[in-house]
Amino acid sequence: MDPPAGDAALDSLLGDVRACRICADTLPLGPRPVVRMAKGARILIIGQAPGTKVHETGLPWNDASGDRLRDWLDLSVDDFYDPAKLAIMPMGFCYPGRFERGGDLPPRPECAPAWHDALLAHLPDIELTLLIGQYAQQRYLGPRRAKTMTETVHRFADYLSDNLLPMPHPSWRNTAWMKKNPWFEADLLPVLRQRVHRLLG
Repeated sequence: MDPPAGDAALDSLLGDVRACRICADTLPLGPRPVVRMAKGARILIIGQAPGTKVHETGLPWNDASGDRLRDWLDLSVDDFYDPAKLAIMPMGFCYPGRFERGGDLPPRPECAPAWHDALLAHLPDIELTLLIGQYAQQRYLGPRRAKTMTETVHRFADYLSDNLLPMPHPSWRNTAWMKKNPWFEADLLPVLRQRVHRLLG
């Protein structure tokens, strides 16, 4: 059976993305672009960049941060990894390496300008985009961001009319942040889960 109209073009583009070598010389583990989507996806997750475990497996959010993110979304693993439901497009497609003092380096700046607009053109049905972390928020909210990521996330209701939802990274490093900002679980997560279940239910 022939694929639905447009799928072949998206598959071809995804092949180009996965073959990308623009910043190969800067990547400590070499290039392994990680992206996952299909044309009918209703939700888009724009995160930062793969960690080492994701680099090894090629499966996005295949780590403890992904477990927490799926809990935030109240989604099963099967639904989370169904590309016809949920698209995953990070700011940087490859593992960028680590700071000497610990923690991953920022996403490579080449990826989003090179690929995001082209990929988004193949996702006409997206009705909710999660902007996870400051890099996604900087690109997609621009001057509408608040002075800090915490304030931007706290003002999440200001962006919902554009189907955008800024969020912190679900890393274990942000556990203290969540305890310091209880409104995240009390106010934002119920809205997130309601929208996710309305779109995918």
